[in-house]
Amino acid sequence: MCDVTASKAPRSWREMYERIAAQIQRETGADVAAWNLRIRDWGPRDPADLRAWLNEQGVTGYPAMLLGFETFGYPDYLKASADELVEGQYRDKPAIRPIYDRLMAELPNVGEVEVQIRKTYVALIGPRRTFASIQPTTKTRIDIGLRFDDSADASGLQPAKSIGQSSMTHKLSLSSPEGVSHETVGWLRRAYEANL
Repeated sequence: MCDVTASKAPRSWREMYERIAAQIQRETGADVAAWNLRIRDWGPRDPADLRAWLNEQGVTGYPAMLLGFETFGYPDYLKASADELVEGQYRDKPAIRPIYDRLMAELPNVGEVEVQIRKTYVALIGPRRTFASIQPTTKTRIDIGLRFDDSADASGLQPAKSIGQSSMTHKLSLSSPEGVSHETVGWLRRAYEANL
């Protein structure tokens, strides 16, 4: 079992940019500006063309995403603060916002969790990778996506179909703040530990 530590505050896009830019430099030996010049000289037709070319260069994942934004423009949601993104997710779903707030309050009982707010969901990231996501699926329900590589670890949970990131394999559905129980926090902790 992991030690209970305070969760990290949601990461801003600027912090994510700096982390990904450092990853690009570390993994490729060139900084974002140098990659921007290479991309401009190469001249991709569209984002798919650029992704294919970057893949050939060994640049994938977040570094490829960032270089795509650098080339074709940043989406508006990246310019929003974490609070603005959460407000947008729950603007027309005020009845379930207390569920989200209660889940956030319980994260220190899960482990050292990095919170990344996306446009339509919240990703929960442990030391190694994303282990859960929180998505306001309807006006009366929040789905928690959980990642278990071994489905035996998730016995009793529903399979996940489309929650947050595609890596989520199982889900819990909550319709009230009281649903954020000891059992719910236990499932989050199990998913956290399964992804260490």
